Amino acid sequence: MLAAGVLAVSLTACGGGDDDEDKGGDEGRGGGTTGTVTLPKLDGETLEVAAVWTGAEQKNFKQVLAEFEKRTGAKVTFVPAQDPIINFLGSKIAGGAPPDVALLPQPGAIKQAVDRGWAKPLGAGAAKELGKNYSQGWQDIGKVDGKQYGVYYKAANKSLIWYNAQVFENAGASEPKTWDELLTTAQTVYDSGVTPFSVGGADGWTLTDWFENIYLSQAGPEKYDQLARHEIKWTDPSVKEALTTLAEVWGKKDYVAGGPSGALQTEFPASVTQTFTGGDQPKAGMVYEGDFVQVNIGETKAEVGTDAKVFPFPAVGDTAPVVSGGDAAVILEDSKAAQALATFLASPDAAAIQAKLGGFLSPNKAIDPSAYPNDVQKKIAEALIASGDDFRFDMSDQAPQAFGGTPGKGEWKALQDFLKNPKDVAGAQAKLEADAAAAYGN
Repeated sequence: MLAAGVLAVSLTACGGGDDDEDKGGDEGRGGGTTGTVTLPKLDGETLEVAAVWTGAEQKNFKQVLAEFEKRTGAKVTFVPAQDPIINFLGSKIAGGAPPDVALLPQPGAIKQAVDRGWAKPLGAGAAKELGKNYSQGWQDIGKVDGKQYGVYYKAANKSLIWYNAQVFENAGASEPKTWDELLTTAQTVYDSGVTPFSVGGADGWTLTDWFENIYLSQAGPEKYDQLARHEIKWTDPSVKEALTTLAEVWGKKDYVAGGPSGALQTEFPASVTQTFTGGDQPKAGMVYEGDFVQVNIGETKAEVGTDAKVFPFPAVGDTAPVVSGGDAAVILEDSKAAQALATFLASPDAAAIQAKLGGFLSPNKAIDPSAYPNDVQKKIAEALIASGDDFRFDMSDQAPQAFGGTPGKGEWKALQDFLKNPKDVAGAQAKLEADAAAAYGN
C-alpha cells in the first residue's frame, strides 16, 4: 500500500539468484559510468526478453541488453510482444516456448502471471539492488502476496501538460498551477486564435489518464485507492464531481482540436505532433500526457525545452496529482542468467544507459540526474524521485484487463463515449459501474 498524499514539483524552470550468483563477473562500464553491480560470467547462456516496445523505445532497450551481454557473455534475444502482453505470453507458454523475462506494463498483469503460476520470485541479488535503489512504494507494486516478482525498470510521470511555447508567447498565456488557472489559460489561448487542447481520444488509455489526475487531486489518495480496488462504486458522488470537472474541458467543443469527433479519430502520437507542427498556428496549443511525449515531439522540428515546454498537471483539489505508470521485468523461466538480468535491470547501470538516449524515465533513485539528455527530462525525473512514495500508480493499469486495458471495452470505451457526450455524467457513471462490476466480479 502506497503512502497517502501527493507532491507537486515545479517544472517551470525547464529550458537475481542468491548472493553467490551475484558475484564473480567483470564490473565493466555501463552507460559511460563505472559499473555499480557485479554480474556473473554467463558464457554460453541464452535469454529471451519479451516486451511490447517498438521503434526507438525497443532500439534503445536493446542497447541495455547489449551491455548485459558484454558484461556477462550471455546472448540475449529481444522478442516483440503484442498487447495485451498477458495474452501473448499465454500463447507462448501454451506452445512450450515462454520468454525467460517479460516486461509487464501493469501491476494487474504481474498478479495474473503469478496467479497462473508463470512468474518466479526474484532472488537475493535483485532484491538487494531494489532495496538500495528504489523507494518502498516502487518495490511494493512489484510484489504479490508479499513476495517480490517485479523490477520496475521503466516509469512514467503521467501528470504533465506539454505546450507550444510560441503559442503561449503569442497569446500572453502563463503556466497554470490550479485547474481554474488552466481554464483561464485555455481561454487566453483560444482568444488568440488557437484551439487550446489536443486530445488523443482514439486511444482510450489517454482518456483514463485525464480522469485519474483529476480524480486523485480532487477526491484524494484514499478514495483513489478505494476506486482502484472497486471498494467504492463508479456511481459514487466523487466520480460525478471528477467527470463534471473533466467536462469543463471536454464539454467545450472549441477547446478540443477537431471537436469530440475529431479527437476520437486522433491517435496519441498525432495528438502530440499536431501540437508542435504548423508554426505558430498548430492545431492545438497544449497536449496532456506523460514524459514519453518527448519521443513524439522528436518526430517534429520542435526542440524540447525551447519550442516544447511542460508544466505539472494543475491542482484540482488541495494538492497537484502525481500519477505514474511503468513496466516491470518479471522472470518466467528461472535461471542464473534470468536472475542476473533482473539484478542488472534493478541497478542504476542499466537505466543510466537508456536515460541518456531520451524518452525514458526510471524510478531508480540511484541514477545521477545528469544522465538525462536535457533539462526538461532531468526535472521530470527529479520530480518523480522527489515524490518518494507519495504518488499513485495508474488506476486503469491496476484494474482487471477487461475493464482497464482493452480497446473498445470497459473504461476505455465508457470514457470515449463521455468525450462524445460530456453532458451525460450519470450515463457515464452507470456504464463505468456496470463494466467494473462485471470485471471485478463484485
